[in-house]
Amino acid sequence: MIITRTWLNNFIDISKVSDEKLYETFNSIGLEVDSIKKYTIPEKVVVGEIISCGKHPNADKLRVCQIDIGDGSIRQIVCGAANVAYAKFVPVATIGANLGDDFIIKHTTLRGVDSEGMVCSSAELGLPKMGSGIMGLDDSIGELKAGRELREYEKVADTVIELELTANRGDCLSIHGVARDLSAALNIPLNTFEYEHKSDKVKVGIARVLQLRSTNSRGSLQYTMAEIEGIHTSTLCALRLAFIKELQESSLENVLKYATHTTGVILNAYRTRDILIHEGDRITLTTTTEDDITTVQANGKKFSTIGVCQYDDAKADEKTTTALFEASYINPTILVDSISNKNITKDEFYYNTSRGSEPNLSYGIDFLTYMLESYGECNFFDGVISVEEESEPKIITISRQEISEIIGKDINKATILTILKDLGFKIQSSVEDRFGITVPRFRHDIENIQDVAEEIVRIIGINNIEAKPLKFVEEQRDNATLNRYYAKKALRERAIASSFYESISYAFSDRSLLEKYDFPLVKEELNIINPITEDLNTLRTTILINMLNAAKRNVSYSKKSIALFEIGTIFDINRNEKEVMSFIFSGQRDSQNVTNAGKPKPINFEIFTKKLSAIIGDFELRAGTRGNRLVHPYQSADVIIDNEVCGFISKLHPTVAEEFDLTDSFIAEVSFDALMPKHINANPISKFQGVYKDLSLVIDKNLPYNQVATAIKQLELPLLKKYYPVDIYEDESLGSEKSLTIRLFIQSLESTMEDKDIEETVNKIIDSLAQQYGAKLR
Repeated sequence: MIITRTWLNNFIDISKVSDEKLYETFNSIGLEVDSIKKYTIPEKVVVGEIISCGKHPNADKLRVCQIDIGDGSIRQIVCGAANVAYAKFVPVATIGANLGDDFIIKHTTLRGVDSEGMVCSSAELGLPKMGSGIMGLDDSIGELKAGRELREYEKVADTVIELELTANRGDCLSIHGVARDLSAALNIPLNTFEYEHKSDKVKVGIARVLQLRSTNSRGSLQYTMAEIEGIHTSTLCALRLAFIKELQESSLENVLKYATHTTGVILNAYRTRDILIHEGDRITLTTTTEDDITTVQANGKKFSTIGVCQYDDAKADEKTTTALFEASYINPTILVDSISNKNITKDEFYYNTSRGSEPNLSYGIDFLTYMLESYGECNFFDGVISVEEESEPKIITISRQEISEIIGKDINKATILTILKDLGFKIQSSVEDRFGITVPRFRHDIENIQDVAEEIVRIIGINNIEAKPLKFVEEQRDNATLNRYYAKKALRERAIASSFYESISYAFSDRSLLEKYDFPLVKEELNIINPITEDLNTLRTTILINMLNAAKRNVSYSKKSIALFEIGTIFDINRNEKEVMSFIFSGQRDSQNVTNAGKPKPINFEIFTKKLSAIIGDFELRAGTRGNRLVHPYQSADVIIDNEVCGFISKLHPTVAEEFDLTDSFIAEVSFDALMPKHINANPISKFQGVYKDLSLVIDKNLPYNQVATAIKQLELPLLKKYYPVDIYEDESLGSEKSLTIRLFIQSLESTMEDKDIEETVNKIIDSLAQQYGAKLR
């Protein structure tokens, strides 16, 4: 398969993609590059406009041309090509141009006539041969301007790439097909071709002159007709066909080959001059099928065998004035099976049809119409006649996990869907990890999930898949599910040891309560259809509403101390699941006993925080950012684990507590994933004595400690092992500032520290805090 860079650019903008990048990308996606060649036009070869062309006075086969080479500069050039007499714009090698092999253009005299340059053929410019004679130019390569260097026309100085395709990649036997793959690989949008037929001519409805009768035919057909006259091959069309070695003598054949190579649709043209068309008469096309081979006849005369050949005595030629155009498609699997071991003559397009041509026939007919109306006086009949073979869409159900296992790398679902959509697959349904895809008709070779995985690997790039050695391991006894079970078990045990009771509730909640307290709601179209009760009418986006209802019921049972926790699933607005651990503590902190004289104190923020820490481990608290209406405006905070916000802790808003008949209460909700045990590497223990140093600083009253701690952590001091606040002091003498005392533990792993080592560590902390927050020693 041969393509050119500018030809591809009709469908995908690769103006910013280098030839090297194209080479790498094609090889990466399985379209192996056999060769790549950048054509360059020599310097001083310009566009010339022929002002006049006359016979040479001393030679019958030479012409004397007056040619404008820019800025009104006229050069007299002697040319021996016969077709120069019919050309208007031509490539001119001016004096000093080097055409290669030390062929330098000089002033010369031919048969007594001065010549100041040379009108060039394509071969003389290093391009493929485009027929005999000189190379004519037209505006298909761009706006022609006398004197402009030909090398500036990108469509002439093009890059030609030859691809080696495997037998199953018939979808890439066209410029459009290759661009479709390249679009997915480079993530560049694919341009669509839309053409409106010219409306300035009166058109006869095609149904008045043509009818198609088909029964049980194999394949799809589409026909249109046109009165054709004056078709010519443009410079660009001729050059590109020369690049792919398909340039013909006939302009009509050139247009057909160009359209087929561009779109991938198999296009043929037939003459109609042997068939009389009178008013009321119509050409009748009929299809006959035998052994899955379908032949088309017109008024009893064979025209073509679908996917195999068109018959020579029916082909349109230079004398054809009214042509019948055919676009066809047949499933290559059916085609190859049906003609195997049969002695049937095949034409050049069988190579495409047997590997899989483009099934969108309207696309091919529209492009062909555009070509003929652009490069000839053609008047098409109105409409098309077609027959479409019915076929069941091929649907494959796959899952992200299966795809990842086949590839050997975890690929997220969004990436898989994007790649498949870009390659023309349609997504039928998507439920969690599994989804169905409809295989496009032009990919007949896709049969199973392994084929789909191969498509994804192609676009991701095989070089981006980490190579892994083959290994045999014992069956893994521990897995993620078991690890989560053990983690939940440990958390439950610690929660019960801290006087909490486990609560278990439905994964549903009251939508009105979620909305009332400003929690997100599952999208209406994803909500449950048949709720089990009116007050459990949506999927919960928090467990806390359910726990407040549970606490309210405990109050009605005269409970004085209510401490509950629950590990469960919540949902986001798109119904994605997430596990959290939720807590509520309301009323007395302890039971009534002798130690508190039967009058236990109520729970407070400090006690609740300590209980929470005893269950989930160490965490930090920072200023709260939660916007729901359960949280107290002045007693709430975000829970920070490993420097990530993973939940919140708060006193229950007094208004909400009153609505649920609760006294002072505290709530918390933390992501379960953040509570999963993490592997901790062992640290060496120093055998040298450490030193505690207290650092008292005066800082802004509103500066939180976590910012101070972050600043110290960023210093990455090797001797500083730990630090924590031990005192905060405020009074009127300090005004808008406060005193913060931080205890530092300094220790070396290598030797006994000296005073200068300790002072250096402390001074770095003081200098950093002074620079960032204006801190000063008290």
